[in-house]
Amino acid sequence: MTAISESLPVIHKAFILGAGLGTRLQPLTHVLPKPLVPIFHEPMANYALRHCIEAGITEFAINTHHIPEAWDSTYPDGRFDGCPLSFFHEPVLLETGGGIRNIASFIGDDPLLIYNGDIMTDINIKQLIDQHHASGNIATLALRSSGENCNVNISGDHVSDMRNLLGSTPGTHQFTGVYCISPEILDLIPDQEVVSIVPAFIELIKAGKLGAVVLDEGEWFDIGNPQAYRDVHDHMRAERTDAIHPDAQIHPDAVVDRANCIVGPGAIIEAGARLENSIVWPGVTAKANSVHKDAILTGAN
Repeated sequence: MTAISESLPVIHKAFILGAGLGTRLQPLTHVLPKPLVPIFHEPMANYALRHCIEAGITEFAINTHHIPEAWDSTYPDGRFDGCPLSFFHEPVLLETGGGIRNIASFIGDDPLLIYNGDIMTDINIKQLIDQHHASGNIATLALRSSGENCNVNISGDHVSDMRNLLGSTPGTHQFTGVYCISPEILDLIPDQEVVSIVPAFIELIKAGKLGAVVLDEGEWFDIGNPQAYRDVHDHMRAERTDAIHPDAQIHPDAVVDRANCIVGPGAIIEAGARLENSIVWPGVTAKANSVHKDAILTGAN
């Protein structure tokens, strides 16, 4: 008979990093925290949550800071697809290391998948999880062999330097913002301090305990600025047929260029409004006779 423990996921907890201010994505983040900015009709965080669930994750922690009440209104029952969401508010931003240390009660004695809240990807995180579990490393990073910010060096299946902090050569790989940690990493993060996770990573590099998995298959987008936000919509539009959501209300006298506009559920396009190459967020109104070209309508426009 197969033991029950063998049927459980290797890692069943994940931490979605959601507390950042999203300054690069302004003005969109004046309205919502970055992970809740809608991508093709739904919060960006939904894509991360589903991606993790597909890999076997059943429990989530999410840290909050900027517009924290938006998380409560987005997930009012504290669940997503049946999985519980535990929110950890940071009145003062703790950065990545401090944020991880702050959820020590959630981590307990379990390994954890960590997922940046400002990326869209379908990389094989199950492969990352499995390799971390088999390696005995304290942390394992998912990397790409190309990208705009290649600042990680690897030697075989281990990270040998990052950000040139150990005096290595210029980086060769892009960090995806997705990684696994074992609870022992908490010993390397000071308690109740604002601190990056990078110093802990450097200590793990020195100890030979920071693993690397290169995952070049699949898509990966850093939604770091408004142009990147537009780019991911353009990419997704080629594969989807619901750019104009069926629950959007478009007045017969409005003009919407359906070849290049995205209109979310509950959006209202009033009489005489004209939209070209524009994105309308769910529930937002384009007022009568207004003209929008190359615009993102967030409700604050």
